[in-house]
Amino acid sequence: MNQKELQEFLNFKAEQYENTDFISSDPIQLVHEFTTKEDREIIGFLVSTIAWGNRASIIKSGRRILEIMGNEPHQFILNYTGFDGNFVHRTFNAVDLDFFFRSLHAIYQNGSLEDCFKEHPEFPGMKGRIVNFRETFLATKHEKRSEKHISNPLKNSACKRLNMYIRWMVRPASKGVDFGIWKSIPLSEVHIPLDVHTSNNARRLKLISRKQDDWKALEELMLNLRKFDTKDPGKYDYALFGLGAFEGF
Repeated sequence: MNQKELQEFLNFKAEQYENTDFISSDPIQLVHEFTTKEDREIIGFLVSTIAWGNRASIIKSGRRILEIMGNEPHQFILNYTGFDGNFVHRTFNAVDLDFFFRSLHAIYQNGSLEDCFKEHPEFPGMKGRIVNFRETFLATKHEKRSEKHISNPLKNSACKRLNMYIRWMVRPASKGVDFGIWKSIPLSEVHIPLDVHTSNNARRLKLISRKQDDWKALEELMLNLRKFDTKDPGKYDYALFGLGAFEGF
């Protein structure tokens, strides 16, 4: 395919897969159960944090977190005093969950999660926003083990789960999938969550030449996708993911 054909192909696939049918098997369904900005951004963050493994197990663990929170994420965080129960999802355990609750509590004493993703004076764009968030989130006392659950683009991580979360919060709700509740981050800055489907298909379509799935590869991909849509390059997540997950492309 030449560039025009590839653009048309990806636009078609993005349109095909960005629809509410996607929600039924995806952890984002848990976020759709809430209506307020605060509830959505809190449970969205927690669910995206544990989004590795098969979808059914992620949803099951997400529901366990909601159960712990009494199905009132914002109120639970505002009133949080401690957690001594059990929780395990892969390597994310009760110690990590308690830290996440405490850090969220500190954040919501002065603002919201959206406020943490502000522009960075040294690192431009999404990389700097994630760096700012990470510094803010880790300011709460924690065990070293918990830091692995907040990816660091300065160490060349592709920050898959954080970018997925940001996509949920920033991209418009017009198709019934994402939420469009964060207005402080430009749509043009949204990065694709680079997973095995998106990266493999991007390489097949010659949108990535780098072999590793890291931040450098993600930046290369976003540079190429902006040639097709400068305002909303994040929409192509649906195309690249759908081709692999549902079509075996």
